[in-house]
Amino acid sequence: MTAEATEASLTRAHGLPTGDGDDGDSPLRIALLTYKGNPFCGGQGVYVRHLSRELARLGHSVEVIGAQPYPVLDAQDDGAPGRLALTELPSLDLYRQPDPFRTPGRDEYRDWIDALEVGTMWSGGFPEPLTFSLRARRHLAARRGEFDVIHDNQTLGYGLLGGPAALGAPLVTTIHHPITVDRRLELDAAQDWKRRASVRRWYGFTRMQKRVARRLPSVLTVSGSSRQEIVDHLGVRRDRVHVVHIGADTALFSPDPSVPEVPGRIVTTSSADVPLKGLVHLVEALAKVRAGDPAAHLVVVGKRAEDGPVASAIRRHGLEGAVEFVKGITDAELVDLVRSAQVACVPSLYEGFSLPAAEAMATGTPLVATTGGAIPEVAGPDGETCLAVPPGDADALAGALARLLGDADLRRRLGAAGRDRVLARFTWRQAAIGTAEHYRRAVARARAVRATGGRGPWSA
Repeated sequence: MTAEATEASLTRAHGLPTGDGDDGDSPLRIALLTYKGNPFCGGQGVYVRHLSRELARLGHSVEVIGAQPYPVLDAQDDGAPGRLALTELPSLDLYRQPDPFRTPGRDEYRDWIDALEVGTMWSGGFPEPLTFSLRARRHLAARRGEFDVIHDNQTLGYGLLGGPAALGAPLVTTIHHPITVDRRLELDAAQDWKRRASVRRWYGFTRMQKRVARRLPSVLTVSGSSRQEIVDHLGVRRDRVHVVHIGADTALFSPDPSVPEVPGRIVTTSSADVPLKGLVHLVEALAKVRAGDPAAHLVVVGKRAEDGPVASAIRRHGLEGAVEFVKGITDAELVDLVRSAQVACVPSLYEGFSLPAAEAMATGTPLVATTGGAIPEVAGPDGETCLAVPPGDADALAGALARLLGDADLRRRLGAAGRDRVLARFTWRQAAIGTAEHYRRAVARARAVRATGGRGPWSA
Protein backbone atom coordinates (compact mmCIF):
# COMPACT_ATOMS: atom_id res chain seq x y z
CA MET A 1 0.00 0.00 0.00
CA THR A 2 1.35 3.47 -0.90
CA ALA A 3 1.87 6.19 1.71
CA GLU A 4 -1.06 8.17 0.25
CA ALA A 5 -3.35 5.15 0.40
CA THR A 6 -2.27 4.46 3.98
CA GLU A 7 -2.95 8.09 4.85
CA ALA A 8 -6.46 7.98 3.39
CA SER A 9 -7.23 4.74 5.22
CA LEU A 10 -6.09 6.02 8.61
CA THR A 11 -7.74 9.42 8.30
CA ARG A 12 -11.06 7.84 7.37
CA ALA A 13 -10.72 5.38 10.26
CA HIS A 14 -10.45 8.31 12.67
CA GLY A 15 -13.23 10.29 11.02
CA LEU A 16 -10.85 12.98 9.77
CA PRO A 17 -11.00 15.00 6.52
CA THR A 18 -9.14 13.35 3.64
CA GLY A 19 -8.91 16.36 1.35
CA ASP A 20 -10.92 14.60 -1.36
CA GLY A 21 -14.39 15.86 -0.57
CA ASP A 22 -15.37 15.75 3.10
CA ASP A 23 -14.88 18.98 5.05
CA GLY A 24 -13.55 20.46 1.82
CA ASP A 25 -15.49 23.72 1.95
CA SER A 26 -14.31 25.16 5.24
CA PRO A 27 -11.86 28.05 4.86
CA LEU A 28 -8.28 27.57 6.02
CA ARG A 29 -6.00 29.93 7.92
CA ILE A 30 -2.73 29.85 5.98
CA ALA A 31 0.71 31.23 6.84
CA LEU A 32 2.65 31.57 3.58
CA LEU A 33 6.38 32.01 4.22
CA THR A 34 8.84 33.49 1.72
CA TYR A 35 12.38 34.59 2.51
CA LYS A 36 12.44 36.70 -0.67
CA GLY A 37 9.27 38.19 -2.06
CA ASN A 38 10.03 40.54 -4.95
CA PRO A 39 7.17 39.88 -7.41
CA PHE A 40 8.94 41.61 -10.29
CA CYS A 41 12.16 39.63 -10.27
CA GLY A 42 12.36 35.90 -9.73
CA GLY A 43 9.77 33.15 -9.85
CA GLN A 44 9.40 32.77 -6.07
CA GLY A 45 8.01 36.29 -5.63
CA VAL A 46 5.65 35.86 -8.56
CA TYR A 47 4.45 32.58 -7.05
CA VAL A 48 3.62 34.15 -3.69
CA ARG A 49 1.85 37.12 -5.22
CA HIS A 50 -0.48 35.16 -7.50
CA LEU A 51 -1.04 32.10 -5.31
CA SER A 52 -1.98 34.21 -2.28
CA ARG A 53 -4.47 36.23 -4.32
CA GLU A 54 -6.19 33.14 -5.72
CA LEU A 55 -6.28 31.37 -2.34
CA ALA A 56 -8.04 34.42 -0.88
CA ARG A 57 -10.49 34.39 -3.80
CA LEU A 58 -11.30 30.79 -2.87
CA GLY A 59 -12.28 32.02 0.60
CA HIS A 60 -9.15 31.19 2.61
CA SER A 61 -7.39 33.52 5.03
CA VAL A 62 -3.80 34.01 3.83
CA GLU A 63 -1.10 35.81 5.78
CA VAL A 64 2.11 36.18 3.80
CA ILE A 65 5.13 36.37 6.11
CA GLY A 66 8.22 37.56 4.28
CA ALA A 67 11.57 39.29 4.38
CA GLN A 68 13.20 41.86 2.12
CA PRO A 69 12.55 42.50 -0.67
CA TYR A 70 9.08 42.33 0.79
CA PRO A 71 6.27 40.68 -1.13
CA VAL A 72 3.84 42.98 -2.93
CA LEU A 73 0.34 41.57 -2.70
CA ASP A 74 -2.52 42.31 -5.04
CA ALA A 75 -5.47 44.26 -3.72
CA GLN A 76 -8.34 42.08 -2.60
CA ASP A 77 -11.44 41.93 -4.73
CA ASP A 78 -14.42 43.82 -3.33
CA GLY A 79 -16.59 41.36 -1.46
CA ALA A 80 -14.02 38.54 -1.71
CA PRO A 81 -14.72 35.92 0.97
CA GLY A 82 -11.10 35.39 1.99
CA ARG A 83 -8.54 37.60 3.68
CA LEU A 84 -5.09 38.59 2.45
CA ALA A 85 -2.47 40.24 4.66
CA LEU A 86 1.28 40.83 4.77
CA THR A 87 3.50 40.52 7.84
CA GLU A 88 7.04 41.80 7.47
CA LEU A 89 9.71 39.67 9.15
CA PRO A 90 12.81 41.76 8.47
CA SER A 91 16.31 40.51 7.89
CA LEU A 92 19.30 42.84 7.87
CA ASP A 93 18.79 43.16 4.08
CA LEU A 94 22.49 42.69 3.38
CA TYR A 95 22.09 42.47 -0.40
CA ARG A 96 19.95 45.54 -0.97
CA GLN A 97 20.70 48.07 -3.66
CA PRO A 98 22.65 50.29 -3.98
CA ASP A 99 24.95 48.86 -1.27
CA PRO A 100 24.92 45.06 -1.53
CA PHE A 101 27.18 43.06 0.82
CA ARG A 102 27.04 45.96 3.24
CA THR A 103 28.28 45.88 6.83
CA PRO A 104 25.40 46.93 9.12
CA GLY A 105 25.83 49.51 11.83
CA ARG A 106 26.18 48.43 15.44
CA ASP A 107 22.68 49.69 16.30
CA GLU A 108 21.12 47.44 13.65
CA TYR A 109 21.94 44.19 15.48
CA ARG A 110 18.95 42.85 17.40
CA ASP A 111 19.96 39.32 18.39
CA TRP A 112 22.20 36.33 17.69
CA ILE A 113 20.39 35.56 14.42
CA ASP A 114 21.51 38.92 13.05
CA ALA A 115 25.10 38.14 14.07
CA LEU A 116 24.83 34.76 12.31
CA GLU A 117 23.52 36.46 9.17
CA VAL A 118 26.42 38.89 9.00
CA GLY A 119 29.04 36.29 9.87
CA THR A 120 27.84 33.96 7.12
CA MET A 121 27.94 36.79 4.57
CA TRP A 122 31.43 37.83 5.67
CA SER A 123 32.65 34.27 5.09
CA GLY A 124 31.22 34.17 1.56
CA GLY A 125 28.03 32.23 2.25
CA PHE A 126 24.38 33.03 1.63
CA PRO A 127 22.62 33.17 5.02
CA GLU A 128 19.02 34.12 4.24
CA PRO A 129 17.34 30.68 4.04
CA LEU A 130 18.72 29.69 7.45
CA THR A 131 18.24 32.99 9.24
CA PHE A 132 14.73 33.52 7.86
CA SER A 133 13.74 30.03 8.98
CA LEU A 134 14.97 30.76 12.51
CA ARG A 135 13.04 34.03 12.68
CA ALA A 136 9.95 32.36 11.23
CA ARG A 137 10.11 29.56 13.83
CA ARG A 138 10.21 32.09 16.64
CA HIS A 139 7.39 34.13 15.11
CA LEU A 140 5.14 31.12 14.53
CA ALA A 141 5.76 29.69 18.00
CA ALA A 142 4.58 32.99 19.49
CA ARG A 143 1.37 32.75 17.46
CA ARG A 144 0.55 29.11 18.10
CA GLY A 145 -3.04 28.26 17.23
CA GLU A 146 -3.55 31.11 14.75
CA PHE A 147 -2.93 29.02 11.60
CA ASP A 148 -4.28 25.73 10.28
CA VAL A 149 -1.33 25.15 7.94
CA ILE A 150 2.07 26.69 7.22
CA HIS A 151 3.29 26.86 3.63
CA ASP A 152 7.02 27.40 3.14
CA ASN A 153 8.09 28.77 -0.22
CA GLN A 154 11.48 27.01 -0.67
CA THR A 155 13.21 28.31 2.45
CA LEU A 156 14.09 24.78 3.56
CA GLY A 157 15.85 26.05 6.67
CA TYR A 158 16.60 24.15 9.88
CA GLY A 159 14.20 26.41 11.78
CA LEU A 160 11.22 24.84 10.02
CA LEU A 161 11.86 21.32 11.29
CA GLY A 162 9.98 19.80 14.20
CA GLY A 163 6.47 19.54 12.78
CA PRO A 164 3.30 20.91 14.37
CA ALA A 165 4.73 20.49 17.86
CA ALA A 166 7.42 23.07 17.10
CA LEU A 167 5.63 25.33 14.60
CA GLY A 168 2.08 25.15 15.86
CA ALA A 169 0.62 23.80 12.59
CA PRO A 170 1.49 21.25 9.90
CA LEU A 171 4.00 22.29 7.25
CA VAL A 172 3.72 22.09 3.46
CA THR A 173 6.79 23.14 1.43
CA THR A 174 7.09 24.17 -2.19
CA ILE A 175 10.38 23.41 -3.94
CA HIS A 176 10.33 25.03 -7.36
CA HIS A 177 13.47 23.15 -8.32
CA PRO A 178 16.56 22.06 -6.38
CA ILE A 179 19.06 24.92 -6.11
CA THR A 180 21.73 22.24 -6.48
CA VAL A 181 21.00 22.49 -10.22
CA ASP A 182 21.97 26.18 -10.21
CA ARG A 183 25.10 25.30 -8.23
CA ARG A 184 26.19 22.68 -10.74
CA LEU A 185 25.67 24.98 -13.74
CA GLU A 186 27.57 27.84 -12.09
CA LEU A 187 30.45 25.51 -11.23
CA ASP A 188 30.51 24.32 -14.85
CA ALA A 189 30.72 27.95 -16.01
CA ALA A 190 33.43 28.98 -13.49
CA GLN A 191 36.65 30.08 -15.16
CA ASP A 192 39.18 29.21 -12.45
CA TRP A 193 39.62 27.59 -9.05
CA LYS A 194 38.99 30.83 -7.18
CA ARG A 195 35.60 31.24 -8.81
CA ARG A 196 34.75 27.59 -8.17
CA ALA A 197 35.66 27.96 -4.49
CA SER A 198 33.49 31.07 -4.26
CA VAL A 199 30.53 29.29 -5.87
CA ARG A 200 30.86 26.32 -3.52
CA ARG A 201 30.90 28.59 -0.47
CA TRP A 202 27.95 30.71 -1.68
CA TYR A 203 25.85 27.61 -2.27
CA GLY A 204 26.79 26.05 1.05
CA PHE A 205 23.16 26.47 2.18
CA THR A 206 22.14 23.72 -0.28
CA ARG A 207 23.53 21.12 2.14
CA MET A 208 21.05 22.35 4.71
CA GLN A 209 18.23 22.36 2.18
CA LYS A 210 18.97 18.76 1.22
CA ARG A 211 18.90 17.61 4.86
CA VAL A 212 15.67 19.50 5.57
CA ALA A 213 13.92 18.34 2.40
CA ARG A 214 14.48 14.68 3.28
CA ARG A 215 12.63 15.14 6.57
CA LEU A 216 9.55 16.89 5.18
CA PRO A 217 6.27 14.98 5.08
CA SER A 218 4.79 16.93 2.15
CA VAL A 219 6.60 18.64 -0.73
CA LEU A 220 4.85 20.43 -3.57
CA THR A 221 6.60 21.18 -6.84
CA VAL A 222 5.61 22.79 -10.09
CA SER A 223 6.43 20.15 -12.72
CA GLY A 224 7.17 16.49 -13.27
CA SER A 225 10.73 17.41 -14.21
CA SER A 226 11.25 19.20 -10.91
CA ARG A 227 9.74 16.26 -9.06
CA GLN A 228 12.36 13.94 -10.55
CA GLU A 229 15.15 16.42 -9.75
CA ILE A 230 13.96 16.65 -6.13
CA VAL A 231 14.05 12.86 -5.83
CA ASP A 232 17.45 12.55 -7.54
CA HIS A 233 19.26 15.60 -6.14
CA LEU A 234 17.72 15.99 -2.69
CA GLY A 235 16.91 12.38 -1.88
CA VAL A 236 13.27 13.04 -1.01
CA ARG A 237 11.01 10.01 -1.17
CA ARG A 238 9.00 10.04 -4.39
CA ASP A 239 5.69 9.44 -2.62
CA ARG A 240 6.18 12.64 -0.61
CA VAL A 241 6.55 14.89 -3.69
CA HIS A 242 3.40 16.12 -5.43
CA VAL A 243 3.08 18.17 -8.63
CA VAL A 244 0.79 21.21 -8.67
CA HIS A 245 1.34 23.20 -11.85
CA ILE A 246 1.49 26.97 -11.60
CA GLY A 247 0.45 29.30 -14.36
CA ALA A 248 -0.07 32.66 -15.94
CA ASP A 249 -2.43 35.47 -15.05
CA THR A 250 -4.49 34.87 -18.17
CA ALA A 251 -6.67 37.96 -17.65
CA LEU A 252 -3.56 40.17 -17.68
CA PHE A 253 -1.47 38.19 -20.15
CA SER A 254 -3.94 38.08 -23.03
CA PRO A 255 -3.94 38.94 -26.74
CA ASP A 256 -4.67 42.52 -27.77
CA PRO A 257 -4.75 43.17 -31.54
CA SER A 258 -4.57 46.93 -30.92
CA VAL A 259 -0.92 46.61 -29.81
CA PRO A 260 1.17 46.94 -32.99
CA GLU A 261 3.60 44.15 -33.79
CA VAL A 262 7.19 45.37 -34.15
CA PRO A 263 8.94 43.69 -37.11
CA GLY A 264 11.91 41.59 -36.05
CA ARG A 265 11.29 41.95 -32.33
CA ILE A 266 12.29 39.03 -30.10
CA VAL A 267 11.59 39.30 -26.38
CA THR A 268 12.99 37.27 -23.48
CA THR A 269 13.09 37.45 -19.69
CA SER A 270 16.52 36.74 -18.29
CA SER A 271 19.19 37.59 -15.76
CA ALA A 272 22.13 38.56 -17.90
CA ASP A 273 24.93 36.42 -16.52
CA VAL A 274 23.13 33.61 -14.72
CA PRO A 275 24.35 30.61 -16.76
CA LEU A 276 21.09 28.78 -16.11
CA LYS A 277 19.17 31.30 -18.24
CA GLY A 278 21.18 30.72 -21.43
CA LEU A 279 21.08 34.35 -22.55
CA VAL A 280 24.56 34.19 -24.05
CA HIS A 281 23.34 31.50 -26.47
CA LEU A 282 20.41 33.69 -27.50
CA VAL A 283 22.79 36.60 -28.20
CA GLU A 284 24.94 34.30 -30.33
CA ALA A 285 21.79 33.16 -32.16
CA LEU A 286 20.68 36.75 -32.77
CA ALA A 287 23.97 37.51 -34.51
CA LYS A 288 23.32 34.61 -36.91
CA VAL A 289 19.69 35.65 -37.54
CA ARG A 290 20.67 39.23 -38.34
CA ALA A 291 22.93 38.02 -41.13
CA GLY A 292 19.74 37.27 -43.08
CA ASP A 293 17.30 39.61 -41.33
CA PRO A 294 18.86 42.94 -40.27
CA ALA A 295 15.59 44.00 -38.61
CA ALA A 296 15.90 41.26 -36.00
CA HIS A 297 16.54 42.64 -32.53
CA LEU A 298 16.25 41.48 -28.93
CA VAL A 299 14.55 43.07 -25.92
CA VAL A 300 15.64 41.51 -22.60
CA VAL A 301 13.45 42.00 -19.54
CA GLY A 302 16.15 42.04 -16.90
CA LYS A 303 19.26 43.80 -15.68
CA ARG A 304 22.10 44.53 -18.09
CA ALA A 305 25.50 43.18 -17.05
CA GLU A 306 28.34 45.53 -18.04
CA ASP A 307 30.89 42.71 -17.92
CA GLY A 308 30.75 38.96 -18.34
CA PRO A 309 29.90 36.50 -21.11
CA VAL A 310 26.71 38.24 -22.32
CA ALA A 311 28.28 41.70 -22.49
CA SER A 312 31.32 40.22 -24.25
CA ALA A 313 29.14 38.45 -26.82
CA ILE A 314 27.21 41.65 -27.54
CA ARG A 315 30.44 43.56 -28.14
CA ARG A 316 32.05 40.75 -30.14
CA HIS A 317 29.16 40.60 -32.59
CA GLY A 318 28.57 44.35 -32.77
CA LEU A 319 25.04 44.04 -31.35
CA GLU A 320 25.04 47.09 -29.09
CA GLY A 321 22.19 48.64 -31.08
CA ALA A 322 20.28 45.37 -31.48
CA VAL A 323 19.98 44.26 -27.83
CA GLU A 324 18.01 46.36 -25.35
CA PHE A 325 17.62 45.67 -21.63
CA VAL A 326 14.57 46.93 -19.73
CA LYS A 327 13.83 46.65 -16.02
CA GLY A 328 11.47 48.18 -13.50
CA ILE A 329 8.52 48.18 -15.88
CA THR A 330 4.92 47.76 -14.77
CA ASP A 331 2.84 44.66 -15.40
CA ALA A 332 0.91 46.49 -18.13
CA GLU A 333 4.14 47.59 -19.81
CA LEU A 334 5.51 44.05 -19.67
CA VAL A 335 2.37 42.61 -21.25
CA ASP A 336 2.40 45.16 -24.06
CA LEU A 337 6.09 44.47 -24.66
CA VAL A 338 5.40 40.75 -25.06
CA ARG A 339 2.39 41.48 -27.27
CA SER A 340 4.52 43.70 -29.52
CA ALA A 341 7.08 40.96 -30.17
CA GLN A 342 6.92 38.71 -33.21
CA VAL A 343 8.62 35.98 -31.19
CA ALA A 344 9.11 35.23 -27.49
CA CYS A 345 12.10 33.12 -26.54
CA VAL A 346 13.06 31.03 -23.50
CA PRO A 347 16.73 30.04 -24.05
CA SER A 348 17.29 28.55 -20.57
CA LEU A 349 19.53 25.55 -20.01
CA TYR A 350 17.15 24.45 -17.26
CA GLU A 351 13.87 25.62 -15.73
CA GLY A 352 11.79 24.09 -12.97
CA PHE A 353 8.67 25.42 -14.71
CA SER A 354 9.10 28.65 -16.79
CA LEU A 355 6.60 31.35 -16.03
CA PRO A 356 7.91 33.50 -18.92
CA ALA A 357 6.95 30.72 -21.34
CA ALA A 358 3.42 30.44 -19.94
CA GLU A 359 2.96 34.21 -19.88
CA ALA A 360 4.17 34.68 -23.45
CA MET A 361 1.92 31.88 -24.67
CA ALA A 362 -1.03 33.41 -22.81
CA THR A 363 -0.64 36.62 -24.83
CA GLY A 364 -0.75 34.64 -28.06
CA THR A 365 2.89 35.47 -28.86
CA PRO A 366 4.57 32.51 -30.60
CA LEU A 367 7.33 30.86 -28.60
CA VAL A 368 10.78 29.46 -29.29
CA ALA A 369 11.96 27.50 -26.27
CA THR A 370 14.62 25.01 -25.32
CA THR A 371 13.92 21.54 -23.98
CA GLY A 372 15.79 22.25 -20.73
CA GLY A 373 14.21 20.87 -17.57
CA ALA A 374 10.44 21.34 -17.37
CA ILE A 375 10.10 23.75 -20.29
CA PRO A 376 8.56 21.11 -22.61
CA GLU A 377 5.86 20.42 -19.99
CA VAL A 378 4.83 24.06 -20.27
CA ALA A 379 5.54 24.88 -23.91
CA GLY A 380 4.16 21.67 -25.38
CA PRO A 381 5.10 19.73 -28.51
CA ASP A 382 7.49 21.11 -31.10
CA GLY A 383 5.60 22.42 -34.12
CA GLU A 384 2.22 22.38 -32.36
CA THR A 385 2.39 25.00 -29.60
CA CYS A 386 6.01 26.19 -29.93
CA LEU A 387 9.27 25.59 -31.74
CA ALA A 388 11.56 23.54 -29.48
CA VAL A 389 15.36 23.39 -29.64
CA PRO A 390 18.08 21.72 -27.56
CA PRO A 391 19.47 23.83 -24.69
CA GLY A 392 22.79 25.56 -25.30
CA ASP A 393 22.58 25.24 -29.11
CA ALA A 394 22.90 28.71 -30.69
CA ASP A 395 22.61 27.33 -34.24
CA ALA A 396 19.31 25.59 -33.46
CA LEU A 397 18.01 28.72 -31.73
CA ALA A 398 18.94 30.84 -34.74
CA GLY A 399 17.19 28.45 -37.12
CA ALA A 400 13.96 28.45 -35.11
CA LEU A 401 13.96 32.22 -34.65
CA ALA A 402 14.57 32.86 -38.33
CA ARG A 403 11.85 30.40 -39.29
CA LEU A 404 9.24 32.12 -37.11
CA LEU A 405 10.27 35.65 -38.05
CA GLY A 406 9.84 34.73 -41.70
CA ASP A 407 6.48 32.93 -41.49
CA ALA A 408 3.45 34.96 -40.39
CA ASP A 409 1.05 32.02 -40.76
CA LEU A 410 3.19 29.84 -38.49
CA ARG A 411 3.33 32.65 -35.92
CA ARG A 412 -0.46 32.95 -35.89
CA ARG A 413 -0.98 29.18 -35.60
CA LEU A 414 1.54 28.65 -32.79
CA GLY A 415 0.37 31.76 -30.94
CA ALA A 416 -3.27 30.65 -30.89
CA ALA A 417 -2.41 27.07 -29.92
CA GLY A 418 -0.10 28.30 -27.16
CA ARG A 419 -2.81 30.39 -25.52
CA ASP A 420 -5.28 27.51 -25.70
CA ARG A 421 -2.74 25.29 -23.94
CA VAL A 422 -2.23 27.75 -21.09
CA LEU A 423 -5.96 28.30 -20.59
CA ALA A 424 -6.51 24.55 -20.37
CA ARG A 425 -3.58 23.69 -18.09
CA PHE A 426 -1.78 26.59 -16.43
CA THR A 427 -3.84 29.16 -14.52
CA TRP A 428 -3.33 30.48 -11.00
CA ARG A 429 -6.86 29.51 -9.98
CA GLN A 430 -6.13 25.90 -10.86
CA ALA A 431 -2.86 26.16 -8.91
CA ALA A 432 -4.66 27.50 -5.83
CA ILE A 433 -7.29 24.75 -5.92
CA GLY A 434 -4.63 22.04 -6.17
CA THR A 435 -2.51 23.62 -3.42
CA ALA A 436 -5.47 23.90 -1.04
CA GLU A 437 -6.19 20.19 -1.52
CA HIS A 438 -2.69 19.41 -0.24
CA TYR A 439 -3.17 21.79 2.69
CA ARG A 440 -6.19 19.74 3.71
CA ARG A 441 -4.22 16.53 3.43
CA ALA A 442 -1.50 18.01 5.66
CA VAL A 443 -4.10 19.00 8.26
CA ALA A 444 -5.60 15.49 8.08
CA ARG A 445 -2.16 13.90 8.54
CA ALA A 446 -1.47 16.00 11.60
CA ARG A 447 -4.83 15.09 13.16
CA ALA A 448 -4.31 11.40 12.40
CA VAL A 449 -0.87 11.45 14.01
CA ARG A 450 -2.33 13.07 17.13
CA ALA A 451 -5.14 10.52 17.17
CA THR A 452 -2.64 7.63 17.04
CA GLY A 453 -0.46 9.07 19.80
CA GLY A 454 2.22 10.28 17.41
CA ARG A 455 2.47 7.02 15.47
CA GLY A 456 2.00 6.99 11.71
CA PRO A 457 3.77 7.14 8.36
CA TRP A 458 4.11 10.93 8.58
CA SER A 459 5.90 11.33 11.90
CA ALA A 460 9.42 11.22 10.37
